[in-house]
Amino acid sequence: MLVIKSPAKINLFLKVLRRREDGYHDIVSVMCPIGLFDNITLSFDVPKITVQCPDPRVPEDSSNLAYKAADLFMKKCGVSDGVRITIDKVIPVAAGLGGGSSNAASVLMALNHQYNNLFTKESLMSMAREIGADVPFFIFQSPAKATGIGDRLTPLNGLPPFWFVLIYPGLEVSTVYVYENLKLTKSEINYKVPTLIRTFSDLKQLLHNDLEQVTLQKHPELEDIKRGLVESGAGGALMSGSGPTIFGIFDTLDKARAAYRSISTKGNWDLFLAEPLL
Repeated sequence: MLVIKSPAKINLFLKVLRRREDGYHDIVSVMCPIGLFDNITLSFDVPKITVQCPDPRVPEDSSNLAYKAADLFMKKCGVSDGVRITIDKVIPVAAGLGGGSSNAASVLMALNHQYNNLFTKESLMSMAREIGADVPFFIFQSPAKATGIGDRLTPLNGLPPFWFVLIYPGLEVSTVYVYENLKLTKSEINYKVPTLIRTFSDLKQLLHNDLEQVTLQKHPELEDIKRGLVESGAGGALMSGSGPTIFGIFDTLDKARAAYRSISTKGNWDLFLAEPLL
């Protein structure tokens, strides 16, 4: 049996460059893993691959990304071994935090450990690309600049210490809907983002997400959440991914804790205090 932690991510920057012929979009993003984790248990005393999760929004069949990861891994190994994947969800589902992609990546890495590190990190990254655009990032395990469909990763070192307060308002947001309704402007395909982010001021200036224009128009209450985070002391606030999670950044843990306490009295939201995994 293996018990592993599966981290969430946030997008500190997200620009959509163009729609590709394959239906995906080319993006430029700055992504950061954060200390908010699902807990996954792998048991190997079973004849086939199964997934169990108490959260009714998480599929327990072959459409689950963690199932896909285990199935692909076994096929690459040339075996038909079984594994029971039990997912204890803490990361909100369909929230712009990459929980499902993280689960898939965590299963790939855990199975590789179980099978005596049969595959290199580069091989696991290649497998991850077959499962989903965000899955390679969680194999990468570092803040990164992401390009292509989000699968081409460059390490982003030297980020300053900072903390998050994340608010998940419990809304249902479809990533497909957001991208289909995004009004794209003409962009340079080789769009550049700053690679030197050394101070909290640099971090504040970086915050941007093209997808906000769609999600916030459909759910204007998210603007109030962003405003409330700033009024509570955040240096800036942004939606992660296609939403609906909104996060605020803070330069000290004390400020983040004070904001967390203040916000916890104001709304019926899921609220999280976390730090980046640098």
